[in-house]
Amino acid sequence: MTRREAKAQPASAPALSPHCVVADSGPLLALFNSADHWHLRVLGWLQANAQATLLTTWPVLTEVCALLTRRVGNAAALDFLRWGQRGGFTLDSPTPQALPDALAQVLQISERFHDLPFDLADASVAQAAARLGLRHVLTIDSDFDVYRDAQGRSLRHVLRDGWLS
Repeated sequence: MTRREAKAQPASAPALSPHCVVADSGPLLALFNSADHWHLRVLGWLQANAQATLLTTWPVLTEVCALLTRRVGNAAALDFLRWGQRGGFTLDSPTPQALPDALAQVLQISERFHDLPFDLADASVAQAAARLGLRHVLTIDSDFDVYRDAQGRSLRHVLRDGWLS
């Protein structure tokens, strides 16, 4: 399933692609801001990896929309949401029953890495990766070097490290 074919679906949906990558705010912001110095690199990676399915979280969406509105304008934030609606990403959305556990895990991650500046979007990405057993993250943030997947392995920055296991 490609990004264009994907439909936004809850995280409980079992249809995660083997090429699923958890997307952080930075690359998504850069993708919709042509003045961002990461724009061409992120765009090039997405074009070269059309098989990738991007999965992201509500806190990431909130952060991207707020920053796009501030830095580029409302139209860019709306374009980003329309891209998501067309299948640009899959939205990880815990069910109401799973939300208390997801929030507890986000809090646990945030407390465990208390020496990093608190970032709800980053913690939600790390939590989704751990919960879903995903190891690849689309990020420009070096803070992800400290986060681990469910087996204790470091997350792989696909822009920096590629797809290797």
